[in-house]
Amino acid sequence: MLSRHKTLKIDRENIWHPFTQMKRFEFIDHKVIVKAKGLKLYDYDGKEYYDAISSWWTNIHGHNKKEINDAIKDQLKELDHTLFAGITHPYAAEVVDRLKFYLPHKLNKFFFSDNGSTAVEVALKMAFQYWQNIGKTTKTKFAYLDNSYHGDTIGSISVGGVDLYHKLYNPLRFDAFRLKQPKCSTCPFRKSNLTYDAKETGCNIECLDETEKLLTKKHEQIAAVIVEPLVQGSTGMNIYNPEYLNRLFRLCKDLDILVIFDEVATGFGRTGTMFALEQTNVIPDIITISKGITGGYLPLSLTITNPRIYSAFYDDDIYKTLFHGHSYTANPIACSAAIANLKLFREENLPESRSKFLAYFHSQVKELSKYDFVGDVRYLGFIGAIDIVKDKTTKEKFGSNFDFKVNQTCLKNGVLIRPLDGTVYWFLPLSTKKSEVDEILDRTIKSIKEVIDKI
Repeated sequence: MLSRHKTLKIDRENIWHPFTQMKRFEFIDHKVIVKAKGLKLYDYDGKEYYDAISSWWTNIHGHNKKEINDAIKDQLKELDHTLFAGITHPYAAEVVDRLKFYLPHKLNKFFFSDNGSTAVEVALKMAFQYWQNIGKTTKTKFAYLDNSYHGDTIGSISVGGVDLYHKLYNPLRFDAFRLKQPKCSTCPFRKSNLTYDAKETGCNIECLDETEKLLTKKHEQIAAVIVEPLVQGSTGMNIYNPEYLNRLFRLCKDLDILVIFDEVATGFGRTGTMFALEQTNVIPDIITISKGITGGYLPLSLTITNPRIYSAFYDDDIYKTLFHGHSYTANPIACSAAIANLKLFREENLPESRSKFLAYFHSQVKELSKYDFVGDVRYLGFIGAIDIVKDKTTKEKFGSNFDFKVNQTCLKNGVLIRPLDGTVYWFLPLSTKKSEVDEILDRTIKSIKEVIDKI
């Protein structure tokens, strides 16, 4: 293994990190992580960091889970990789068979790819081509929620609404309809003071009114609506009422518009159920899953749909084929990790068996509303978030550099988080203990206070 000094030298001279303004690290060294176990990461000096965001929302059971480690080692003895076009293998079949246990029986056609963005790309192409294949050729556009995030490839940013990430690339994006987001934390119709789990805000889902008008007017052009169900992650963990999705789905069904649930971040227990769709009355036409599918070990994703859509591609006409694929589609090693992960879900009755922990986690996050700098509190499943403000009445934020300062101070205090535009959030593995929650929240609040005291 390279020394710490050599690693940092190569990194500084050559490596371009994702979602990182590199100039900020001109005089700051990146943390060099060399080991992980459970909820903790360890650097070269042996310092521990609580991984409070599940390594970018991927890690499920904590790091270095023995059952997944063993599954990968065993797989390496058998099959490393094979193409998946006209070839299959038992490891992909077992992933599908185990996933079917958790999904509505209508969602039974599975297309493999290798990350969340590509799963969304597949969903968009699938929805677009479905209408072309059945002769409804005017339905070529998509609709998405404002401040949504579905990945970073050109197709996925075209249905993304976070201007910080997406606005610059507008000349590259295809046209799509932007819908008003159900943002409970700033909703003028909200009766409650704080969002919490967004189920008792006292509103009548007025945020859907403008969407209903637009979809009704443009439905002959729209192939599908894509949403992050219950939680819009990259806009600051925006948690909203499931009734919004119920009404949106009924509207889309009436207007003959497909519905895509992007469960890349919300799947695998994150929202308190295996998939967020379980908390709604919706069976979407297409769902995308990734991140937690391998327990956070290896890249793998699926786009899952129903027989109605699949049958539009099942034809003697070669041009009705879904022309999409990736070199590492259904990689056997990634599949072996997914199988071990799904076995753990069954054996440990996850996430249901963690209900007492969730009640505790939510109560502790709720307690944070007592601080003068907390403008809103939100939680759902293993996700918690607080908005940091200068004033609770005006909701004014501290500025663009505040997030970076909180991130760096938290690292100093041994906890890894990545604030989002003034929102500090925790995206915890399902294996998190109550004592770890206490420590993570204490260190985070301590760090926020340190930053504010210096402003």
